[in-house]
Parts: sequence; structure tokens; C-alpha cells
Amino acid sequence: MKMRALSLVLGSLVLAGSAVSVVHAETPAAPAAAQLKIPAADLENGYLKLGFDRLAGFKFIAPEFDPAANPNVKPPTGNEQIPDVVKSWSGKKALVTGFMQPTKLEKGKCTEFMLMASQMACCYGGIPNINDWVIVRMPAGVPVIMDVPISFYGTLKVGATFENGYLTGIYEMEGEKMGEVKG
Repeated sequence: MKMRALSLVLGSLVLAGSAVSVVHAETPAAPAAAQLKIPAADLENGYLKLGFDRLAGFKFIAPEFDPAANPNVKPPTGNEQIPDVVKSWSGKKALVTGFMQPTKLEKGKCTEFMLMASQMACCYGGIPNINDWVIVRMPAGVPVIMDVPISFYGTLKVGATFENGYLTGIYEMEGEKMGEVKG
């Protein structure tokens, strides 16, 4: 279900037989690592305030993988493309603001969603890069609120995530609470 939701939402997964290829939009040249560091002023109650300017502030090209060629081979992660400073955020409490794109609903509440840098990725916009979204899981669920920026607090995980052998993201968050709706 998640992979189908990702392909429908992003339009970035192109099915071709049993193989999937990921299409990417061009990203400007990667900034210096210093621009990705978080100043002490960017902390809120112990949470790193991570904007998509930092999360998406480097170029990431998803490695190609064809499980039909050899299903016993571990897929390439691309983790070597993630700057060390970004990797250092893994396991830290973080606050991220973006646009909700639901992928899993339970009892009328959203328990899993993509928090995206832009709402333009939905339906008619450009294809986002893989570092333009965070997969957020909220076990208790939150109301579905779309088309306005929303802040979420939780523990960030940085590193390649896979579903059925395909790279589906490089950021995940175990959400703790929903913050301010910015709209």
C-alpha cells in the first residue's frame, strides 16, 4: 500500500515490467556542509528545527537497482551521498514543518504520511527529490490537514529505507506530536 501510495502521489516511480526506475528533478549544486549545520538558536525545547532547506540541501541521486536481475543482491543504499552532518541528525529529536500527504489512515486519523517540502508534488507539480520528504509515523494518529504547512515533533532517522526492495526514502520520523498549523 505504501509503495502504491508513493507512486501515485509522487509520480516518480515508473513501473516497467517487474523493475522500477526512479526519475529525479535536477537539484542545484550541493551547498557547503557548513550551511547544513544547525546553529544553537535553531533549537526549540530540545528539538532541532530542521527545515527542508537543510534536509534537501544536498544532491541525492537514487542508485539504480533491478531485483529481477538478481533478487539475492542487497540493493544499493546511496547513504554515501548523505553528508556526515546530516547523518549526525539521525536519532535526534527534531521539529520539521512541511505539507502532509497521507499514506495510511486508521479510524479517520492519519497514522502515516509523507511530510513534504512542497505541496506542488501532488497531482500536477514537479517530481520531488528523495530528500524532499520525510515519512512520518504517528501511532495515535492525527487529523488529516492538507495544503497548509504543519509542524511535527519526533525522532528523526536518516538513512535509506526500502519497501519490497525499492528505495522509498532517506528520512523517517517517529512522530510524538503535531505542532502549529501555519495556514
